Order: sequence, then structure tokens, then C-alpha cells
Amino acid sequence: MIDYNESLKILKANLPVYERVENVCINDASGRILAIDLKAKNDFPRFKTASMDGYAVSFDDLKNGILKFKILGETPAGKFPDFKIKSAECVKTFTGAILCENADTIVPIENVEISGDDEILIKESVSENFAVRKIGESYKKNEILLKKGTRLDFASLGLLAELGFSKINVFSRPKIAILITGSELLEIGQKAQNDSQIYSSNHIILNALIHSWGGDSEVLPIIKDDKNALKNAVKKALENCDFLITTGGVSVGDYDFMRDIMHSPDFEILIDKVAVKPGRHIKIAKFGEKFIFALPGFSVSAAVMSFLFVRETLNEILNIHENFKISAVLAENYMKKSKFLEFVPCSLKIENTKIFASIYGKKSGSSAIISNLINSDLFLAPLEKTELKKGEIVEVLLLKSKF
Repeated sequence: MIDYNESLKILKANLPVYERVENVCINDASGRILAIDLKAKNDFPRFKTASMDGYAVSFDDLKNGILKFKILGETPAGKFPDFKIKSAECVKTFTGAILCENADTIVPIENVEISGDDEILIKESVSENFAVRKIGESYKKNEILLKKGTRLDFASLGLLAELGFSKINVFSRPKIAILITGSELLEIGQKAQNDSQIYSSNHIILNALIHSWGGDSEVLPIIKDDKNALKNAVKKALENCDFLITTGGVSVGDYDFMRDIMHSPDFEILIDKVAVKPGRHIKIAKFGEKFIFALPGFSVSAAVMSFLFVRETLNEILNIHENFKISAVLAENYMKKSKFLEFVPCSLKIENTKIFASIYGKKSGSSAIISNLINSDLFLAPLEKTELKKGEIVEVLLLKSKF
């Protein structure tokens, strides 16, 4: 049984180069992954621009004590200025407008007094370049503004609009099929035939996660514990997807048929069990150019393994570089439940500028308690330890990219 870091290296070493790209409208690009490095074609702004309403003057005049200025006219936003001021002259200039020639400073409207029809008297002076956006303030020509692998959000989409893009190249969503196994499982809304049957939640969990990570998921019908039916369903699913995720049937029981299917000659096993808890019975294999992630059936195990392997896979092939690890102070003592590296559900809180990881309110039991992952992250209890003490610094795996 290999450790987690080694298993991740093996997986990443076998992943293909992903090159499928599509051109989408920026209105439809929220959450999509940028497929190119985006450079600025020009400085922005290209000209000195007013950041508030006022009067454009030469600072040399203010420095020389000139307080009375003749108004030559006005420049609203969206109009290129056609004035060239001389000493003791100014132009009324509105927010977003380009400064006229020889002007370098804006005196705000509230700092002046109108004198007659075409003069102002400055009541309060300002510093040089006051209320002026410098050329290239937002970005310089050829500056990389967004890197390949950026997850597009409101700010990056706003930048694309500012640059004049109506469409942008993003990675096509990798196609991921979800196949849930188990005779005890019911589809949502299906009527139970006996009290031993339960509703499947794994397909809902995985579908939500895959969509949030940039994948295109397809949920397949539940397959009962029938080896031939399961084998046929797996092969059919692999015909139409890039990755297949299954849950259930990977342990050592008589009805754990995914274990047997994964070890057949059709599959190249990359990972067979990892020294972690929960989810150590995970198996990852190749089927030609396709990949299959066979996850345990308990919902917490399936979810945690998805974060550890599926999210890492998608981030690798889509060039996403998001940090999911932080350090925190352990808020309570923790006694490990295994000899493996444990990923423990916890709540994060900030007190006196420190981040604390707390297990307070988390239920103790099996890896089927999905409520333990609500508003949670995972702290790591290292392989070599048997217990962790309150106040220790622990590594935390964020289930979202930001805390």
C-alpha cells in the first residue's frame, strides 16, 4: 500500500495532455477555465484620464502660485479633447475624460469658486497629478493579465469586457461519467421494497463536485451487485467519457465486483489502495486512453477521495494552479483511528488573527456521515502519529480554494 503523495505522483505522470478548447461568449464563461495566456495589447488607460470631476490645469501654475484660471471649455467622457492650455488656463474635465494637452492635474470642483462666466478661483490647491489616472495605470502593453488555467470569475470577466472581448477560448469541460453500484441503493423517488434499502447520495455529491471543478458530468443508472451487468456498464460508460468514477464494490467482500473488474486484463492498474483514511481501498486504472476512479461506497470516503484524486486530476490537465492547503492551530486533542494518514473533517475559525481547526460538533463513527462535511475542511493527521494535541500546528486541505 503506497502513501498519498506517491500515489498522486503516479497518477499525474500518466495523465494525458488535454488540448480540447472551445470559444464561448463571456456571458457564458463564468467558472470556465481559460485556455490561453492573455496579454494586454495596449497600455490602459492609453492617455492621462480624470478620476473625478474638476478642472484640468498644469501643476507648474499651481506651484508658481497662480490661483485664477480662464476656462477654455469642457471635455466630457467619451470625447477626445481638442484644447491645448497655456499658463493660467484650464478645461472643465469630467470623470473618465482624457486630459487636454499640457494638463497634468485635476482640481476638484469643490476646491474652486466660479468667477464670472469663464474664470475660476482656486480656494484649495492640490498635489501634482491629483485625480489623474496615469498612462498604463491598470496594465501595460504586453503585460500578462490572465494566465492559462485561470478560473474565470466576475473580476476576470469584467477585465475581458474592458479589453473588448465578446468571446474567449476556454478548455472544453472533460466528460466524466458517474456510475454508482450497490443492490441496497435506490434512485431518488424510487419506492423501497424493504427497510434495508437506502437512497443513493453519491451521484448527487459527485455531480455537484465535478461541475464546480470544471467537468461535464453524466450520471448513469445505478447498477446492482451483478458482476456481468457491472462489467458491461463500465465498458459502455468508457466509450463516451474521458473519465469514469464508480462508487462501491472495491473492498474485500464477496459482492465487491469492481475490485475484480479492475484487476482484469482490460485495465492497467495505476493505484491499488492508498494509506489514507477514509477511502484506502480506492483503485485507479487506465482503459486505453480513458481513466477510471473506483471509489469506496461510503459517501464521506467517496467525497474525500474525489477531492484527493479527481480534483487534482482536473486541475492538472486544465492547468489550474489553486492553493488548497493552509496551516491552522488544532483546537482540541485528537486521537487517531488508524495507522494511516487521516483526513479529518473540521471547521475553521479565526480568533485573534489565528486560524483554528476544530472538530467540535463533528460526529464520531463511520465514513458514511456526510453531514460531517457540511461547511467543513479536512485537517491532516500524519501517518507517523497516533494522537495530536490541542495547540499543534496542522495542515488543512481546503474543500474550496479560499478560506
